[in-house]
Amino acid sequence: MRFGKKSAAGFLPAIFCLLSLLLVACGGTTTPPASTGPTKAAASKQILVLPESGIADIATFDPALSTDAPSISAIDMVFTGLVQLNDKGQAVPQLAASYQESTDGLSWTFKLKSGLKFSDGTPLTSADVAYSIDRALQPAVKSTTAPIYLALIKDSDLLNAGKIKTIIGDSLLTPDPQTIIIKANKQASYFLEALTYSCSYIVEKSLITKYGETAWTDHLTEGGGAGPWQVSQYAHSKEIDFVPNANYYGAKPQLKKVIFPFYKSADTTFKAYQAGQVDTSGVPSAELATAKALPNNQYHLIPQLWIAYYTMNYLTKPFDNIDIRQAFALAIDKTVIAHSIYKDTVIASNHIVPNGMPGYTPNLTGPDGVTSLSGDQAKAKQLLQTGMQQEGYASISQMPPITLTVSSGGSTDARNEFQAIQQMWQNTLGVKVTINDIDFNKLLTDISAATNNPKGLQMWNIGWIADYPDPQDWTTLQFDKGVPNNNMNYGQNNSSDAAQQQATQQMLEQADVNPDQTARLKQYMTAEQQLVNDVAWLPVYQVAASVVRMPCVTGVVDNPQELTPPDDWGSIYISTATPCADTSSYQ
Repeated sequence: MRFGKKSAAGFLPAIFCLLSLLLVACGGTTTPPASTGPTKAAASKQILVLPESGIADIATFDPALSTDAPSISAIDMVFTGLVQLNDKGQAVPQLAASYQESTDGLSWTFKLKSGLKFSDGTPLTSADVAYSIDRALQPAVKSTTAPIYLALIKDSDLLNAGKIKTIIGDSLLTPDPQTIIIKANKQASYFLEALTYSCSYIVEKSLITKYGETAWTDHLTEGGGAGPWQVSQYAHSKEIDFVPNANYYGAKPQLKKVIFPFYKSADTTFKAYQAGQVDTSGVPSAELATAKALPNNQYHLIPQLWIAYYTMNYLTKPFDNIDIRQAFALAIDKTVIAHSIYKDTVIASNHIVPNGMPGYTPNLTGPDGVTSLSGDQAKAKQLLQTGMQQEGYASISQMPPITLTVSSGGSTDARNEFQAIQQMWQNTLGVKVTINDIDFNKLLTDISAATNNPKGLQMWNIGWIADYPDPQDWTTLQFDKGVPNNNMNYGQNNSSDAAQQQATQQMLEQADVNPDQTARLKQYMTAEQQLVNDVAWLPVYQVAASVVRMPCVTGVVDNPQELTPPDDWGSIYISTATPCADTSSYQ
């Protein structure tokens, strides 16, 4: 998931770092407060204000089109799927009551919970599940995520390519209203985990039929989903208001309302928190001391399965040259970024697969065997000169102009990071890089447009948050041939090391279907080192979310995958503890 990712998505959508440090907290079971401590506040106070920070609006409310964390944070309120991840990152039944895998791993049978309904009271059946998955893959919908996360479904590629009209009755079977059978095209240990992504969530066909494929999400007050919340108001570029879904099949929310106000400038969110206008916020590094001094444990530093990185388009010069890519990578002192910019609230890293994930490689090095997180400036200079000679550049002035495209979302920390790295490239390599700071939603669009495009973005900054606990999410999903996330065009280019890149892609494909888990993880680890050597990504740090949360917000379990499992909302409420956001304007 791209962050804004992402991303990004979760219980507390507050974005700082690059675009943000997005807090996602997950509700969980709680111990009832002692009689002498805070108690549950009055019903009129059960309002939670969770800012969407660093954006003017979400990119989409359509689960089939979700790519970024801010959008998914809203989508997860309203929609659910057959299976979703719990607080421990495990795929568990959601709309499904149970599931069973066939002995050959090529068929999955899901039994739905009884009495399921959309928020408008319309019954939800297996036909709705089949429709939603099939719709997400329809070429007319133009989903960039469904071809990724639903790729294990038999003939999904043919449907998405427009070669067949539907997979309903083919790989999506509905023998009765409570049963759906999904046929797979290969056995894969991450099948269920991939199915937890929001493009597989169930949507209400009648609402789409009534309002059309693009306008239906502006009418979610009428229905649309089966999650714990439904939309009561969506004022574009202002806020989204949610109220409990009376027809929700799980534990009903105790809150009477959740508000997602938009803060276009990320740095203003913390000021809003200090003014008692929101219940959570990311913390700019300049405000760390202030945040840590707040009473009643308001400050939290939460490790995340989230890598912030830069990447380069292999089809654009000069980044079609591996020595030049490595020079740019080794010119960066990641420890300076983590310590001086983010005050050690992030962890400098060379990794693509973050610490805490299966398949994490403790002894992974940077490009060209460099172990230091400070880079190697002498080697960077040498590599640049080698690359320039190979490309016929007699001097740096003959290199093409270089532009780094980013989205700071109004975050001073993000801007400081970009400027620091820009200066490192200038000081070490003598290369001037222009920074193009654009709207986050436009950045997402432009990144997708770089695929197979030598005139697309040249270099950009973004991040990735774990979708599910498997290294496939960080490797094959990003860099394999033909996957929509391979926007840097790894493997499919004319560079001198393209054959090595393609061999790495083949290794990833082999790991995906390897039934030996130990051997499989080793394959991913080997491939990751080669990806780092190739500078497929230029990782800079692993995010730890630096956030504040009002003491009155009760029942929250912080989660490194930025998720709020739907049923957790039944445990989250506002107590009489202080301070607490002033929600009188939302009564």
